[in-house]
Amino acid sequence: VVETLFMLLTEHGLLLVTAKMLQHLDNVIDIMICSSVVSSLSFLCTIAADRYITIFYALRYHSIMTTQRAVTIIAVVWLTSITSSSLFIVYHTDNAVIACLVTFFGVTLVFTAVLYLHMFILAHVHSRRIMALHKSRRQATSMKGAITLTILLGVFIICWGPFFLHLILILTCPTNPYCKCYFSHFNLFLILIICNS
Repeated sequence: VVETLFMLLTEHGLLLVTAKMLQHLDNVIDIMICSSVVSSLSFLCTIAADRYITIFYALRYHSIMTTQRAVTIIAVVWLTSITSSSLFIVYHTDNAVIACLVTFFGVTLVFTAVLYLHMFILAHVHSRRIMALHKSRRQATSMKGAITLTILLGVFIICWGPFFLHLILILTCPTNPYCKCYFSHFNLFLILIICNS
């Protein structure tokens, strides 16, 4: 929104900026976009970790996750996101930045998937024990857990996957006509990320 606003103002002559100011403005907007992506992924991991602690340490949850710790985690995620994004934009070599983001996405995906799969396995084991005690119960709980897990990871991959495939293609085939065709849908990939948020 900020970028579009400045573009409209400069195009219509309502805002006069020098080339150097425009470069600084572009860097600030790039830092905002990059830190938004990094923080969104970080918060998805944080939410998965919080759910994991809720399930596996239910009785100690409130002593583990205090309000002060939650605020600290939120502040650390934002500070880390802004700092890393600033370093990426200011001292960047394009391929290194893209490789870091793709690696970060991969680590995030694996971390989230492992936590949710472990939670699902625990829920499945509990469901089977309950079924053994109450023979009349069906396996609905386990099925609901599988559906929830599929939706969580499926939506995550559907919303974030195209953007990171775009980044991978920039690294592997930046001049290929098929890749360039894929690149033309970049705004759609950003909309998908926003929808996931």
